[in-house]
Amino acid sequence: MTDSNKVSQMVWDQVQSRSSSGNHPLVSGHPNRPIPKLMVCSILFVSLTYLLYTLKLLTTSAQQTFNHTPFTSYLRRSTSFTSAPLILNQTAVTAPPHHGGRDVREKQKVVMQMEQAPPKPKPTEIHDVVFGIAASSKLWQQRKEYIKIWYKPNQMRGVVWLDDRVKYSAQDNRTLPPFRVSSDTSKFPYTNRKGHRSAIRISRIVTETLRMKMDNVRWFVMGDDDTVFITANLVRILRKYDHTQYYYIGSLSESHIQNIFFSYGMAYGGGGFAISYPLAKALAKMQDRCIQRYPSLYGSDDRMQACMAELGVPLTKELGFHQYDVYGNLFGLLAAHPVTPLVSLHHLDVVEPIFPNVSRVQALQRLMLPTKLDSSGIMQQSICYDKTKSWTISVSWGFAVQVFRGIFSPREIEMPSRTFLNWYKRADYTAYAFNTRPVSRNPCQKPFVFYMSSVRMDSELNKTVSEYERHHVPHPLCRWKMANPNELETVIVHKKPDPHLWDRSARKNCCRAMESKERRRMVIDVGVCKDGESRDSVNGENQGTYIDCVRKCSCIQF
Repeated sequence: MTDSNKVSQMVWDQVQSRSSSGNHPLVSGHPNRPIPKLMVCSILFVSLTYLLYTLKLLTTSAQQTFNHTPFTSYLRRSTSFTSAPLILNQTAVTAPPHHGGRDVREKQKVVMQMEQAPPKPKPTEIHDVVFGIAASSKLWQQRKEYIKIWYKPNQMRGVVWLDDRVKYSAQDNRTLPPFRVSSDTSKFPYTNRKGHRSAIRISRIVTETLRMKMDNVRWFVMGDDDTVFITANLVRILRKYDHTQYYYIGSLSESHIQNIFFSYGMAYGGGGFAISYPLAKALAKMQDRCIQRYPSLYGSDDRMQACMAELGVPLTKELGFHQYDVYGNLFGLLAAHPVTPLVSLHHLDVVEPIFPNVSRVQALQRLMLPTKLDSSGIMQQSICYDKTKSWTISVSWGFAVQVFRGIFSPREIEMPSRTFLNWYKRADYTAYAFNTRPVSRNPCQKPFVFYMSSVRMDSELNKTVSEYERHHVPHPLCRWKMANPNELETVIVHKKPDPHLWDRSARKNCCRAMESKERRRMVIDVGVCKDGESRDSVNGENQGTYIDCVRKCSCIQF
């Protein structure tokens, strides 16, 4: 008997034994009916074929999974039980395979979108700004000197808009923006009896400048011919905002009465304001119709604000734009400048020169010297104390230093002293839009003032060295038993330039009274407050801060 016959005989014997034991037969029918050998072979063949097909299918699926690059690297990382990524990816490892594939595809899609995203726009620079300067032909010869102080033709773009033609000398062409004569506005009604219809002409300066179709403009900045800009700080302010959106940026008047008469939501044009390019385009489309609806308004500022209201754009307030609706001496305002970049000064023909014994133009030219070295720190106030002499020291960097007898709280010193008069001369100090304090209540409280006379950069120390000379004015006799600041003649201030000052949260710098070998000279260091340094902690042997000095001597209240 052949081998195949033997196998068939063995299978047949097993079937017969199962049938005789009472089990169910393999096929339906009578139990004693023989099962064909062909059927048994067919069953075995089908079973074997199914087993081989299943094994092949599993093998192919595994190869495709491991050939996928992201999954291969992912599984290799997951098998490293001692590495940190195992814990971070534990959830992903236990996820079903089909979810993992979808997650990988989504991640790849995000990466591709990031790679295809447009690059981040460059920060705003001064050449992205166009100035529109409102000027009068009658005052041009006098006020053009203010523009020469801050405008740099090789770096900036701007247009002077006049009511009539003026003579430009060869020097004017080199130092001033080009001028244009504003278009005729006689068709617009003007019914305000106290104002002048030139307000309509001035209110259209932004629109007329836009229609000149200059390239690559992000911002239009409006100002008067007696406005002086600190352009580096202007750029710092504008960088905070998206120039592709609608922005109307400026500040209010110092006079509460002015803000009531006009609006607390209006940017005063003399202090300057900025309008983003898209907003200027929207304004140009509707401004002429808008102006027709407001013939009774007084000036250009309120007409501009009326159109902004129709466009639904509110004023974004930046306190560094200064209208200076005051008379007299700006010292109190400048020596206690708010904690924000100084952007502009206005009404310079109305107030006294900011430095004594010089002309207005010469005073502003002196102010520009420290601005070239550290524009972010100009006019910023720091307050410190000399506890051995019981003095309070206020430094307005680049402008002036004040030394007071006694200890005054920072809360009081940071208030502007009333060295100026309200725009409405019959109004008292309650008519200001901010808190003020008297210059002094007691003769002994009158500050000793030192104005900046020179400034230079010390390359070895990498610090600015500014010198402040005593402004000699009569001081009353004081019988307080403490050191007399009358002996001081000079104050030297060391300060490291800090171009990123306004990239951080707003905070005053700290100042420290240093040792000085000369009796008539005081040395002060100004800089970013150190970790843990504040005005209620001790800062060395000769100096202290408010709480420390109050323990030693009586506190002076205004």
